[in-house]
Amino acid sequence: MDTLGIVNFGLFVAAVLLLNVTPGPDTAYIVGRSLAQGRMAGLVSALGISAGCCVHALALAIGLSALLQASAGAFTAIKLAGGAYLAWLGLRMLLSRPQNAAAAPVAPARAMSMIFMQALATNVLNPKVILFFLAFIPQFVRPDAPHKALGFLVLGVALALISLAWNGATALLAGTLARGAGRNPTVRVWLERVVGASFIALGARLALGRS
Repeated sequence: MDTLGIVNFGLFVAAVLLLNVTPGPDTAYIVGRSLAQGRMAGLVSALGISAGCCVHALALAIGLSALLQASAGAFTAIKLAGGAYLAWLGLRMLLSRPQNAAAAPVAPARAMSMIFMQALATNVLNPKVILFFLAFIPQFVRPDAPHKALGFLVLGVALALISLAWNGATALLAGTLARGAGRNPTVRVWLERVVGASFIALGARLALGRS
């Protein structure tokens, strides 16, 4: 860690754990997916969000995050795009046709791939995550470190792995709690409608809220 200029790594891990315990948009997204589509969908969503954290870490390492923060227009565009994307996902769930839950097959690999990409997009297009990486990670790298970019990347990947462990456990718990109820077609439909409406609300908050 010293060669990368990383300092107070133990404090970094503790802070990341505390941040994950505090519910946020990512947690709401994962719980929503788990409740509406099962544990596997929740786990894949957790993986997609952690992959998004790795994208943010890479962007921080090469300076793109600072560039986006400096450009008000680009930052606003990402903010609106992220909100619109979440709202679109919610609208799709609200308008989807009810299916017979008892006869519903296990989601194919293609569906899981789509869920992964959607989770990745919701994280990458969240401007608050950009600000978080800019404000949080540099505190744990010495200003005079010769390889600051690599230090940022290592901390970002560590954050993603810690978040994956927590979010994965959250997905399993939420999916297990909803498993029995989800077998009832009527309950399943209402779960998807509630989750869809929640996604729309999250999208509106993201797009219209203050940065």
